Amino acid sequence: MSLRRSFAAAIATAVAGTAIAASVALAPGASAAAACATAWSASAVYVKDNTVSYASRNYTARWWTQNELPTASGQWGVWADNGACGGTTTPTTPPPTGPTTPPPATGTKMASAPYIYPGWGNPPAPATVMNATGIKAFTIAFVLANGCNPVWDGESGLTGGVHASTIAAIQAAGGSVVPSIGGWSGNKLGPNCATPEALAGAYQKVINAFGLKAIDIDIENTDEFENYVVQDRILGALKIIKQNNPSVTTILTFGTTPTGPNAHGIRLINQAKALGANIDVFTQMPFDFNGGADMYASTVGASEGLKKQLKTTFGWTDAQAYSRMGISGMNGLSDQQELTTVETWTRIRDYARGNNLARFTFWAVNRDRGCAGGGVVSDCSGIAQADWAFTKVSAGF
Repeated sequence: MSLRRSFAAAIATAVAGTAIAASVALAPGASAAAACATAWSASAVYVKDNTVSYASRNYTARWWTQNELPTASGQWGVWADNGACGGTTTPTTPPPTGPTTPPPATGTKMASAPYIYPGWGNPPAPATVMNATGIKAFTIAFVLANGCNPVWDGESGLTGGVHASTIAAIQAAGGSVVPSIGGWSGNKLGPNCATPEALAGAYQKVINAFGLKAIDIDIENTDEFENYVVQDRILGALKIIKQNNPSVTTILTFGTTPTGPNAHGIRLINQAKALGANIDVFTQMPFDFNGGADMYASTVGASEGLKKQLKTTFGWTDAQAYSRMGISGMNGLSDQQELTTVETWTRIRDYARGNNLARFTFWAVNRDRGCAGGGVVSDCSGIAQADWAFTKVSAGF
């Protein structure tokens, strides 16, 4: 997310969801440990605690699965290996056949969650902004890395600092939070965690620490977005997160051109399909792309290009693609002096709302104050505006 390029770097260097209902009720295995459970079927759907046998071993499902071969898949795999078995256990009734089509593609609209950056840019009290605007959610920047351990930007861990206290204040006021993991600069988890399993474990720590319902992976720069090994690692980790936490919304946020994803973005989308990552929301950042004077047209052009790519990759309809998309803008002046006024942001919001996009956010609440002629700075938008004007518009999403 922008402005991190000039401010966050210094701080950083200092330190298939809804288809569950179509489950199969398997007959229990015999009480003897050596008895084999009902044989695994590639077409059947299994849910948590369903037991099967495969290649003379029993396995128990840890979460919803279909057509995933039972193996000794370790801590983060779908199947828990219960050991060798012998003989057979005949079910009293044949197991029903699972669905032959993938889970529905339609996403779920999220509450607008503008970015707030604790400890930087004169951060406002969340309750002040919530009471003034009606906003109910925030995206919290940024989760970085200490080795493969998640830490808040500029802090030594996840708890006990200004980020944790900000989250507590938001939740106490009845709001919700989405952590932004990654960003433009700093030491990030993607390159530091050696495997998808290790990276998923780091993401899980963040989810568990704050009881989260969504996570945003802000994948940028040459170390993550343009590094295809890391791209695939992030997608693999998000697949594991979705399997372990079916109700947690997974979001990918990345840069764009005025006409849609660039080559790195197209590759990211295609790999999400190829690896079965089951990403809920693909969010683009339509700014800092030399988009010209008309930021509304550039934002719509970028979004329509994303829609086209999602339709091509996943075979979705227009409505399905829109429902899995997000916009993450920049209020006022961007780093490249692109101008988004409150009126322009209102038009962009109406486009997003009218097409039922899933996510709508901007960088950042810290900047949602007027300072005409102030340039691109950390604590105001660079234009004349009322305090929290962009946040109030966003709350109407």
